[in-house]
Formats: sequence, structure tokens, C-alpha cells
Amino acid sequence: MTERRLTHIDDGGAARMVDVSAKPHTERIATAAARVRCDPATFDLISRGDAPKGDVLQVARVAGIMAAKRTPELIPLCHPLPLTSVEVDLQLDPRLPGVRITATARCTAQTGVEMEALTAATVAALTVVDMAKASDRWMTVEGVGLLSKAGGKSGEVRRPPERPL
Repeated sequence: MTERRLTHIDDGGAARMVDVSAKPHTERIATAAARVRCDPATFDLISRGDAPKGDVLQVARVAGIMAAKRTPELIPLCHPLPLTSVEVDLQLDPRLPGVRITATARCTAQTGVEMEALTAATVAALTVVDMAKASDRWMTVEGVGLLSKAGGKSGEVRRPPERPL
């Protein structure tokens, strides 16, 4: 196996933005996930749409989309990308109890959209917490990670079963 090296560190050890100018523009897609776990009473409040701040799931969806568009402002050395689509899906899961979040980002560019998908899923989860924290201050955000990516040199890659979120 070849030794992996960090692409955002130059030979002298300094942080750098990777030069992608020689890479071809290809369609890039990435999907990430997150979960918010809450107490049963808060789950019921979210399910009924009775949170004092409003519709938790709809606000979290919009927050995730907005966050994906601002990823290069939040993550140092991240390239600004021409996003063509961001989808954020929030599903109530009584088994947690809580909310399962999946975010998919797409673009045609010279580098991937993994960070945009991860940012969308994470900010959507944080928004669920913010919208419902008056009911349950001990909610947790967990299981944040990349599920899949496609496009570019590495083609399609899916999270291996032995690395569950």
C-alpha cells in the first residue's frame, strides 16, 4: 500500500489550498448523513410540528441548504464550488428517538463536494437542536459522516459496511 499524504500540506509543512486547475470538470456528487437523538417528549413535539420556534424539519432543511452554499466560508482551504443541487432529507425515527438526516450535494467542477454535503447534514442537525433545545437541552448530534461520493478520478466510492456511522 502506498503511503497516504495530506494534500493540504506542502512539502515544508505549511497549509495550502490544493491547486486543481489541471483537473477536468466532471459531475461530482456526495451524500452525507447525521442523526439527532432526543428524548421521547421532544420527538413527539417535533413530530406534531408544535415546537415554539416553528416547523423544526423545514427550518433545518433550509439551514442545511444554506450552509452547503457557504462551505468555503466555514472550512479553511475549501474551494468555492458552483453547486447545482443540494438536497436535505430529514426523517423522523421513533427508534432513536430523533431525526435522521441525509444531505446530497452536486456540482460540475474540478474537485469534490464532500465538504458541502457534510456541512449541509451537520448544520441541519445543529438546527434541529437549536429549534427544539427548549424542550430537551441534552439532545445529541451523532453519526456524522460521508456515505458516498462519485465523480472525478476516484469514481464512485461508498462507505464500507465495516465503517458504519
